[in-house]
Amino acid sequence: MAATRKRTRRGIEDVSDRKAKVIKSSGEKRHIAALILARGGSKGIPLKNIKMLAGVPLIGWVLRAAVDSKQFDSVWVSTDHDDIEKVAKAWGAQVHRRSPEVSKDSSSSLDTIQEFARLNPEVDVICHIQATSPCLHPFHLKEALEMITKQGFTSVLSVVRLHHFRWQEVKKGGSVATQPLNLDPCNRPRRQDWDGELCENGSFYIYTRATIERGLQGGKWAYYEMLPEYSVDIDVDIDWPVAEQRVLRFGYFGLDKPEVVRLLLCNVSGCLTDGRVLISVSGEEMVSVNTRDTMGIRMLQRERVEVILISSSEDLLTKALADNLSQRTGCEVRQLGKDIQGEVKAMMDDKDLDWKEVAYMGNDAPDVDCLNLAGLSAVPRDAPVVAINAAKYSCHSAAGLGAVREFSEHILLLKKKAKSQMEQDRIHRNTF
Repeated sequence: MAATRKRTRRGIEDVSDRKAKVIKSSGEKRHIAALILARGGSKGIPLKNIKMLAGVPLIGWVLRAAVDSKQFDSVWVSTDHDDIEKVAKAWGAQVHRRSPEVSKDSSSSLDTIQEFARLNPEVDVICHIQATSPCLHPFHLKEALEMITKQGFTSVLSVVRLHHFRWQEVKKGGSVATQPLNLDPCNRPRRQDWDGELCENGSFYIYTRATIERGLQGGKWAYYEMLPEYSVDIDVDIDWPVAEQRVLRFGYFGLDKPEVVRLLLCNVSGCLTDGRVLISVSGEEMVSVNTRDTMGIRMLQRERVEVILISSSEDLLTKALADNLSQRTGCEVRQLGKDIQGEVKAMMDDKDLDWKEVAYMGNDAPDVDCLNLAGLSAVPRDAPVVAINAAKYSCHSAAGLGAVREFSEHILLLKKKAKSQMEQDRIHRNTF
């Protein structure tokens, strides 16, 4: 991976920054904080920062990368909205409740960063991460921060290399001819003969406290170059489904290896079915199962992922219903008591499995512990908030209407992604 990444740097240094470095030269460790700005009043997409992107709140992608990078002494979300605060805390962040003065449409990012710095005097370096950059990975943050901590730069911004020919804008109705800005039309270079231009991609900006207090003036600046596939900006990529495909291919999914998932535990009521039990005139109980969901189960089974359907003590299935479900899906159906986590753990012990090898699909408060512990976990679209906050993936589909199929495809996609990465690592080791 290192052979394919490239970064360069440039900058100027002033006297005040040399003084700041002298103050920290005693060996005292600097406090480095990650700060994500997430105001609730997005004009384009309401509450965009917590809108689900590939089953994860948008802000969750960058919070996961920041926490897993292990580079920060604290990780913060600055917001003015209660719902964003709840999501931020669920993803491991502290919350800076910003003041009304920096929550206006006219407020700049610098205004909020400076307020955060004033209220947190122990922080020496702030890494401002944009919530709209879901393809950020921990290694990006680690390498960029080393430019501050080891190479002496006071500001680092992320950039991407673009090969776009630019022309001067001409207002409509004017008679002025446009002019090329970065090319000679008579000698138009081929892509392979032109290095392109470096442009901000908006993923992150890292500043020392002195730089922030000066209003980002002066200092020793550098840039960190990211590859185009990681440079996804939701502010620009307004087509959400297109952005989701990019994230599913190039996003960061956490420290655990998804290829080790060997078992899916799926609730019958509220996941495989919509939770209703239909009773015929003769008293016979019936449930409705979507063929898309049963196909998803069989897709997992073909990839040697065992699927067990579970039912709680509050949703008792008759033996006839359980037998019919087992026959239709090819899965074992198990009845669990009130201690769901304990019984699931006993089941895992019998199969010699760890939590990271288990995927769990639940739909309500009794499932929260298992949703938190499982290596992969999901809830249907119509699950209550308490379950959504505990799950690692939230389906677009509702219970009984394709949610199980969607989660099955998600599991298989992550397994494929992980296997591809393992193959790349193997090639890299053999080559170098």
